[in-house]
Amino acid sequence: MAQEQIQEQRLTQQQKLAQTITQQQLLQAQLIELPITQLMERVTTEMDDNPALEVSTDEPEYPEYADSTDSSDTPESSSDTYEQEERQSALDEALESIGRDDEELPVYQGGMSSQEEREDMVYGQSLSFYDQLNEQMNMCDLTEQERNIMEYLIGSLDDDGLLRKPLHSITDELAIYHNIDVTEEEIEEVLLKLQDFDPAGIGARSLQECLLLQIQRRDSSHLKDLMERTIKDHFELFTKKHWDKLQQVLQLTDLQNETLIKELRKLNPKPGTAMGEVVGHSIQQITPDFIVDTQDDGTVTFSLNAGDMPELHVSQSFTDTLNEYQTNKENMSRQMKEALLYTKKKVDAAQSFIEAIRVRRHTLTITMRAIIQWQHHFFEDGDEASLRPMILKDIAEKTGLALSTISRVSNSKYAQTRWGTFPLRYFFSDGYKTAEGEELSTRKIKTALRDIIETEDKRKPLSDDALKDLLAAKGYPIARRTVAKYREQMGIPVARMRR
Repeated sequence: MAQEQIQEQRLTQQQKLAQTITQQQLLQAQLIELPITQLMERVTTEMDDNPALEVSTDEPEYPEYADSTDSSDTPESSSDTYEQEERQSALDEALESIGRDDEELPVYQGGMSSQEEREDMVYGQSLSFYDQLNEQMNMCDLTEQERNIMEYLIGSLDDDGLLRKPLHSITDELAIYHNIDVTEEEIEEVLLKLQDFDPAGIGARSLQECLLLQIQRRDSSHLKDLMERTIKDHFELFTKKHWDKLQQVLQLTDLQNETLIKELRKLNPKPGTAMGEVVGHSIQQITPDFIVDTQDDGTVTFSLNAGDMPELHVSQSFTDTLNEYQTNKENMSRQMKEALLYTKKKVDAAQSFIEAIRVRRHTLTITMRAIIQWQHHFFEDGDEASLRPMILKDIAEKTGLALSTISRVSNSKYAQTRWGTFPLRYFFSDGYKTAEGEELSTRKIKTALRDIIETEDKRKPLSDDALKDLLAAKGYPIARRTVAKYREQMGIPVARMRR
């Protein structure tokens, strides 16, 4: 006879540590993650669902914040004005890389450059960088052949507006692919007309020419002459920022030297970035959540983009009804009690939603402030090489917020800067530590690697070992396997596949 199996139930106690999240915390997390366009849709939906939530008749105030390098900022901080730690030029960091190699200029998605353009805010311009140049070309008096050459020159510009392709190469390409037989001199004549287009510096063949083109459009003055002499005759001193030596060579007083440096720093090494989105990027409507302004003296300020976001408050009629019911709750009928529960539920929901909006605004503000402090050099000069290694944990520690909160803030949000409109994730990058303990931005290394590969002889592509040596010569001493890893991450094939 088979042995019977006996099932038994027992009641035991067990201690477990579990984390719960309240409905209010969940709502705040959801709103923090939404970009401004989706937030406005959520507000509309909430107002449709909750009659206790109304639009305030008062104009909402969204203050502008100055950047701060004070690391003591916490989520509880309420000050809107912060001191600037450093005043670096708009060219300083760019010149460090450009001075070593004129072709090391990084590529950016362009954005609007002036305050007037921001006020008419058309995010994700409908005209690309090249379309805008073609529009200017159509207003010029050109022969058919000159027009064909001009179109080809515009198509040959890099995204920053500079022409790095040699004229002899353009001559060969026009003859081979377009059956246009012209000399280098004829191409240069058309190029000079292109260089008269706006913004100043478009079509320059080097940083030096780019800056000179901008200086030449200034009104005649002694300062203009000094700027031209600096760029023409003392360009190396300028790129290496040897201001003291430059002052001695030009025989300037301290005040004159300061004025000269200030004006030189206003020059834009990437004129194409001021002309909107570039060809090759999908044109889409992007509404930035942050508007970042960089002044000529290096001051960086920002504000939250409120869009058409209304200021919300709890309906006064619902508040009055709730107060009336509560004062007479002893003699309420069942129907009145149900009405009281409904009113209280809607008022509580409205208050919770308004509080969640406030928390979102505060969280976005302290996060963006911390990002600007960390990447201050980039917001001054717009040079990708100026981006420091920065991960979510760095900003979480600086703000006192949770890592998950910083991640939510950084998702699907954009910042409009003087140098273009960028997703917030753009400002984050890992770091690489050298044997000497120096931390380098992986983005900076990848930019240098991409520039080297783009300028290599395509008949004899460089191996990873050769790339490693060239990167080391530029100040990036990384291993060959790291070169291979970064190359693969950028989608660049091995040497034999780049012929």
